[in-house]
Amino acid sequence: MPSNAGSGNRREFLKSAGTVSLAGTAALAQPLLGRGAVSGDAPRPASTAGLPPLKITDVRVIVTCPGRNYVLVKIMTSEPGLYGVGDATLNGRELAVASDLEKHIAPLLIGRDPEAVEDIYQFLYRGPYWRGGPIQMTALAGVDLALWDIKGKRAGMPVYQLLGGRTRIGALAYDHASGNDFAEVEDGVRKAMERGFKVCRAQVAIAGLQGTYGTSARSKPGEVAGPAPITDLPSTELFEPEPYLRTIPRLFAHLRTKLGEEMELLHDAHERLNPVQAARLAKDLEPYHLFYLEDVLRPEYKESFRLVREHSTTPLAMGELFNTLWDCVPLIKEQLIDFIRCDLGHIGGITNARKVAALAEAFQVQTAWHGPADIGPPTHAANVHVDISIPNFGVQEMVFFPEATQEVIPGAPEFKDGYMMVRETPGLGTDVNEELAKKYPYQRAYLPTARRKDGSVQDW
Repeated sequence: MPSNAGSGNRREFLKSAGTVSLAGTAALAQPLLGRGAVSGDAPRPASTAGLPPLKITDVRVIVTCPGRNYVLVKIMTSEPGLYGVGDATLNGRELAVASDLEKHIAPLLIGRDPEAVEDIYQFLYRGPYWRGGPIQMTALAGVDLALWDIKGKRAGMPVYQLLGGRTRIGALAYDHASGNDFAEVEDGVRKAMERGFKVCRAQVAIAGLQGTYGTSARSKPGEVAGPAPITDLPSTELFEPEPYLRTIPRLFAHLRTKLGEEMELLHDAHERLNPVQAARLAKDLEPYHLFYLEDVLRPEYKESFRLVREHSTTPLAMGELFNTLWDCVPLIKEQLIDFIRCDLGHIGGITNARKVAALAEAFQVQTAWHGPADIGPPTHAANVHVDISIPNFGVQEMVFFPEATQEVIPGAPEFKDGYMMVRETPGLGTDVNEELAKKYPYQRAYLPTARRKDGSVQDW
């Protein structure tokens, strides 16, 4: 921080530039917090690379439905034309997040320095006292992504450069294949291979059960980001563990017989099994050399991963329902999983994801961030910016967005030869067309639910 005696020339420059408020000028003369600073704000430098201080001037929350619902956060700054766009979409609870942002978080941000990304993260996470949970952390992620977008734009660099630069040319990506029978799934995997994918998730309908996770029309290759069903109430699927546990090993036996070992395959159990069932499935899948088996247990069952680990060498992935770094610690520290699968849009954004990745690196756990259709292009871009800047990246789930989504929220990562690539533009590379977004108003939609044959509630 320059002394008061040496700040005259700088003040003259800033006045001539006409970009500093009284509060901003006062901050220059204060060793820590200026008299005009926002209450509770962090210490901040007078400038960045000779530029005048920034302030957040407006926070816009945009809810739009170009095929499915998305919640976008657009943070405006005191520098003309400089803004950031983040994604705060929580499938089925979009309006709860939007309300949190509009009524509680936005007022706390006005007047703050948008470049103080870590401090704002800490303030929004710890400051309210009531912390965590998917709604709060999704809202926080939307803000965090927008702030990183601003930081990259102001620096004139894509965000991955601010995270340490490239560690790889692109992020290895996987597609989704599903069907009503093994032949349909095989056909879906072959189409993914033709498209250039080296990794594919395989799901199959279970005979005798109404609806099976991951096997709807929206789970066909290249169509994952298609329209979400708009219904007054959630649909209900039927699940029974025994037919599922018999079917899935047979599916992968079929795929390996028909496709060989070249294509990497994975499967999502979607938190529907108990510990003994999960251990059985992992063991039965060993001969088919999965890239990983995903979410075999509910997120509350962290200690039960020991049982699965003790009975199988099938690689395990977990984490899409985690909301904080602390949710990840036990499984990573005890090396009970091989891939941590958090959703950047639900754990607080890039700021927290970097910490998760660093923790995982120390215990030889790789990342496999959640990347479904129900998070927007800014989160998908953030995934890849982190992927290509860390040493312990594993694989990245991805989707192809339909034309309407790309028009409203342009700039999603691009797929090329099996890898996801971000654009070399400053920031995240994504944006939002606010006027076009208005043409696609919110439509209430729910994720499906599940029940057992006896009528009891089952994890979906």
